[in-house]
Amino acid sequence: MKKILIILDGIVAKKLMQRIVEANTGDNSYDVIYMSDAILPVQKPSNFTFYKFDPTSKSKLSMVLDKNIHTEVLIALNSKDEMLNVIKNIREHTKNLQMTVLDYWGIKVNDPLVNIYRGIEVLANGMVEKLPNVPVLAQNIGLKQGEIMEIRIPFGSSYAYRYIGSIEQKQWKIFGLYRNQKMIEIKPSLVLKPNDVILVIGKPDVLMQVYNVIGKTQGQFPMPFGSNIYLYLDLYLEDENSVKKALDETKYLNQKLKNNLLIVRVTRPTTVEIMDLIKNELKHFPTIILQIDYANKGFTKIIKEDYRKYNIGMIILTHEMFKDKDRVKSVMELKIPVFKFGKEKLKSVKRTVIILNDTNSYEQISPIVFDISSQLKIKTKIFDLDPIGEKEGKSTLIDHFENLAKIFNEKLEVVTSGENPIRELKKQRNMLQILPLKQDMFKKRFSFKFFYTNSDFIAFDMNKFNQLLIPISEE
Repeated sequence: MKKILIILDGIVAKKLMQRIVEANTGDNSYDVIYMSDAILPVQKPSNFTFYKFDPTSKSKLSMVLDKNIHTEVLIALNSKDEMLNVIKNIREHTKNLQMTVLDYWGIKVNDPLVNIYRGIEVLANGMVEKLPNVPVLAQNIGLKQGEIMEIRIPFGSSYAYRYIGSIEQKQWKIFGLYRNQKMIEIKPSLVLKPNDVILVIGKPDVLMQVYNVIGKTQGQFPMPFGSNIYLYLDLYLEDENSVKKALDETKYLNQKLKNNLLIVRVTRPTTVEIMDLIKNELKHFPTIILQIDYANKGFTKIIKEDYRKYNIGMIILTHEMFKDKDRVKSVMELKIPVFKFGKEKLKSVKRTVIILNDTNSYEQISPIVFDISSQLKIKTKIFDLDPIGEKEGKSTLIDHFENLAKIFNEKLEVVTSGENPIRELKKQRNMLQILPLKQDMFKKRFSFKFFYTNSDFIAFDMNKFNQLLIPISEE
């Protein structure tokens, strides 16, 4: 058991004494020197011994110091002169005793064993942290450099409605979450919601970057999934025209989206002509990295290796890749968005389109919808189609999208009717459809009824439109 000396007087003495008693675990023994009975706690724990006298008295202070071998001293007094006098007397009595002092005057002590806790700075930091859009840092934990931070998730954040397992956490980590004044257990499937408060730990400069991204309400995609976009081309499946189209469309996305790099991964090279085409298309772009696989490692192994290496936030695949769903479904493990090329040209896209299905999935992808629309500078159109009368939850979901549209300052068109979703979808042109990425999308389709009732899966099987598939928590 450690013996600690506490010397208290002044305006903070009573509150400080109360906190020490509340934090008492019985593992320490305390000697408390005080001058006013006002600071005494109602309950006096058995491991506390109280002495009432003026701590500037060298003889009386020596009496307490002689009585026990203290490992540390905590000092909070009401006067600069008293503080310096007490520090001097303690040091003359004991050479190696560690002291922590509360300073409101800017005192300077040339003693490496005196830890000065500057009260004015603490108060100023506490006041500033109450302002909006200011990060809250742990002041006296860890290295005391700001490696622990509290962040509130604002409405419209790219992190809102993201499940924790889909958030790329490199050199930082979410280790706590508060919702409605209660701590929530952290698990990968937990979905972050607006007004949640998360506790994060990591490098201070990384945490400031994370704070800035979380606080912004648009223009962040492909974050929080990763910082780069990635095109995978299997040349055994493509001809010269499809390769040219894929490169043109991907370069367009690279110009529009707020990613750092575009990685083009070419595997199973075929002709010299196609390889020359690819190299010529990319050679004048400093933000594009071309990687060629000559060893035929296979799709699953390559994307897993590249995902870790390049911090991929979105993978881009041609519709030829989706003909083998068993192979492509391995992208589910990465928990990143998948861009699926359609037959329409991406440059001709005039709107993002959502066909509402289940509430849980579409609530999760909603911030990404407006983030993409804002970066591509196109409108958003929502179809609330209900041919069989399943209206439950749809009105609340539409209200949710309308509120987000106001936050993002984006235009939103809502079409409500009883039309068949697939017939309506086939009428559309020049659109980017945004869908939740689900496990069942990679299963074989058997019954006509299944096709008819689930617009997500039918749309996924279509090749007409460009589609962005966003990973969700399906629990």
